[in-house]
Amino acid sequence: MSLHEELTELQESLDRLERSVLRLTGRIGESHPLDVRRVRTDAAHLRESVAMLSALAAAGGATGRGPSARAELITIPDAPYDSALWTDSDDEGLGARNRHAP
Repeated sequence: MSLHEELTELQESLDRLERSVLRLTGRIGESHPLDVRRVRTDAAHLRESVAMLSALAAAGGATGRGPSARAELITIPDAPYDSALWTDSDDEGLGARNRHAP
C-alpha cells in the first residue's frame, strides 16, 4: 500500500470517527459535556496531525526511512570528564554540595 493510499485510508477513518462522535454526542446529550468535549478535541487533534503528515508527504519529506535516518550524529569526545564544570551547581532535590539538609 502506498503512502498516499494509507493517508487516504486514515482520513476516511477520521471521517468515520467524527460521524460516530456526533452520533454519540446526540445520544449522550449534555449529561457528560466534559467527556464528549474531550473526545471531540482528541479527534480534532488527530485530524490536525494527519493534515501535517499529509503536508509533509506532499512536500516530499516522507521517505519511509524513519526519523533515525535523518537524525544528526553527535560526536562524544574521548577526553575525560571535567568535573570542575559543575563545582558551583546544586544537585536537584538534594541542595548544594557540602551543606546539610535542614
